[in-house]
This record gives sequence, C-alpha cells and structure tokens, in this order.
Amino acid sequence: MRSPLSTGRRLPEIVTRAEVPRDIDSVATIGRGECDPVEVGADPDGIGRVWRAVRRLYRSGIHPAVQLHVRCQGETLLDRAIGYSHGAGPGESQALTPVPVTPSTPFNVFSAAKAVTAMLIHLLDQRHQIHLDDPVCEYIPEFGIHGKQWITIRHVLTHRSGIPNVPPECMDLELLSDREAISDILCEAKPAWRAGQRVGYHAISGGFLLGEIIHRVTGASIRTLLEREIRRPLGMRWFGYGVDESDADRVATNYFTGPPVLPPVSTMLRRALGVDFHDVIELTNDPRYLTAVVPAGNLICTAAEMSRFYELLLCDGALGNTEIFEPRTVRRATSEQSYLEFDLTLGLPLRYGMGFMLGGEWFSLYGPDTKHAFGHLGFTNVICWADPERRIAAALMTSGKPVLYPEVFHLYEVVRQLGQACPKVQQVTWPRELEEARRGFGTR
Repeated sequence: MRSPLSTGRRLPEIVTRAEVPRDIDSVATIGRGECDPVEVGADPDGIGRVWRAVRRLYRSGIHPAVQLHVRCQGETLLDRAIGYSHGAGPGESQALTPVPVTPSTPFNVFSAAKAVTAMLIHLLDQRHQIHLDDPVCEYIPEFGIHGKQWITIRHVLTHRSGIPNVPPECMDLELLSDREAISDILCEAKPAWRAGQRVGYHAISGGFLLGEIIHRVTGASIRTLLEREIRRPLGMRWFGYGVDESDADRVATNYFTGPPVLPPVSTMLRRALGVDFHDVIELTNDPRYLTAVVPAGNLICTAAEMSRFYELLLCDGALGNTEIFEPRTVRRATSEQSYLEFDLTLGLPLRYGMGFMLGGEWFSLYGPDTKHAFGHLGFTNVICWADPERRIAAALMTSGKPVLYPEVFHLYEVVRQLGQACPKVQQVTWPRELEEARRGFGTR
C-alpha cells in the first residue's frame, strides 16, 4: 500500500551501500589454525556471538570486506574474513568479477600505522640514538622556524606539537614519494598553537616528521627500518609502508559508504587530511599512494600480521627467541600521557599514550572495562588493539569508509562481545619506577 506521502517517484538513495549476497556464508572464509576457545579460557558461545556481530556488520552493506584476527594467550582464536576485496563495492560495474576476501588479503590500515611508527621511534630511543624530549629541530634543523623550535619528539607522539593539520601539498600524488619535498613543506608550516598547550590529533603530519627523524638518524628510510627490525624477524609477508608496484592490485579496495559527509564534519576532516573526504578514498586506492611511504597512513598488512604485532607488545617486546623491544620501552609507549582531554581535531575526549589510543573503564574504543587496553583506529573503521588483562591481541579490518552511520553499533558490538567472551586472566600492575614516571608526565 502506497504511503500517503508518496509522490509515486523513487527517492534517491541517501545511504551508500554495497550489495550483499543472500547467502553471506558463501563469501566467508575461516582460517585453518583456530584453536578451541576452551583451551585459552574463552567462552565458545561468546566467540559465536563475536562472529555473529561481524556477520551483521557485513550484512549492513557498509563494509564490502571485513577481516578479523584475534589471538588469546598467544593462540589464534579467530582468523576469518567475509565479503569481497575487489569488484563488489557500491556503484561498481556488474561486468567486474568480484574477488572474495580471505584472511591473507592485505588491507591498508591507515592511521593504525601510527602505533607501528611510534614503536620504531621508541626503538631508536631504546638504543640511545634519540631522546624523546629532544626538539625535532635537533634532527631536522630547518624545522625550527615559525616558533617550532620548541616542538619535541614527545609532543609529536602525543599529538601536542601544534601542527595537527597537514598542508594540502603533502597529499599531492606527484609529490608523495619525494621525502625531501614533504619535509620542506612541513618545515615551512606554522603551528596553530604553542607546543604542549593543547591536544589535536595529527592525522598525517606527525608521521611524516617521525619518518624524517628516522631517516636523519639512521640513514635508512622508515620502510627499511620496519622491514629490518620487525617484519622480517616476525616472518611477515606484508606489514610494510606501501607495497611493490606489482602487488598494488592485491590490496583490498576502499569504498565510500554510509550517509553523505556534511559540514562541519567534512570541513574538520578536510583540514586534518589535507583533501576532501571523498577524494581521500580515491587517492588511497591509487597505485602511487599504495607504493609510497606515508608513515601515518599507508601501512599494508593483514589482520593476522597486525594481531601478531600487538601480541609482541603484550609479551613485553619478545616473541619466542625474537626480542625486539625491552619491557620498559613497551610500557612507557603505552602509558597514559593525557587523560580524556578534548581533542581539538577529532572533537572527542580521548586518552593517549605515546603513539597509542588508550582504552577506558566506561568510554573506550575497545569495549567496556578496558582501561589497560591500547591500540589505534584506522580510517575509518579499522581497529587494532591489545588488552593485557584479557591477554588478547586483535585486528579488525574493514574496506568501507563511512563517517557517521547507525550500523556503527554492529562494529562496537564486535569488540564488546570479544571482551565478554575473553574474561580477564591477570591484573595489570606497573613497576614502581614506571608508575612514578607515568604520573610525572601524565598531562604533558
């Protein structure tokens, strides 16, 4: 029966979604190495609820591809994927042959790369090649103009440097592979406020600065350092900044989905990212972006590889016979630096470590009662984290790029159900000297 308000014409689609097959199990893949949940103290019914939440998230059409990997007490608890990595996004030609996503499909984790970049900086500090309270201009002398001589490495790691917005030129695809040109642009940038004064999320700018510091100190690119110090020792196939040109078409395609992005949100995102929101998605699918080095925005890996990285941190920097970080390095990186201060870029109160977004007792990105969890979000619905109390390391990859949409509840339900399915197994305590240090710089 026609609604009395109907005009007889079909209204335009307001929410952009991908088409979802009726039988979603036909596009789901389960890895072979999943353990019995009971063996690691997890609730089998709870793990079933986690996967049902993933299925509901995919069924919404907001994410053409979803990939999830969870480790619990060192064992693989979930290793699954659902949907299509290519060829089944909103508006794509029916002539394309959809490519199913699998647990081995690489994704761009976008801002979740910041945690990895931060740990490379912490590694240099661990080796006494840098000091976190050194001014950036000690390593990049030309950076110390326009009042930026007071910006320290710690300021950059904690989003307090005062230069949260990347100049638009930095996102020019023709310049993106020119490290020196990007450095020159950031050196000429003027801070929005005094260093240390406020918190403003550095979407892209901070990563370029940290990458340049690594290059100046080691003589090698941040890509080379990551490969040498983490990727190869942990036996990962991907896990790098960008990919070889021959592999660019293997990275899962990103799609704009969800309701239109309107002011003031679209304005805020443009300032932070340097380009319009819709252009970001097109840009990040471009082979020139996928083969460049963007330390805060183009780490390419699988959910299993990112989960392994967080397992490394859960184990105080060592896995098996491979030791990369000292325990104090991990604990310092993940200790609280700001407590629910209002982030002027994101418009939210968040807890930050030095390169990590921290969990919370009530408000948390990683589900309720996760005050010791640490991790990072990626543009826009990628979540990678570790929870020391539950001994879980997890990564949730998604290829849809919505901003505000009702089905975000299903995304949150995935992390909430995971926290309920994996009960706490240990109480997290800090060594006395780390606790004193944490309190000493808790708001700066």
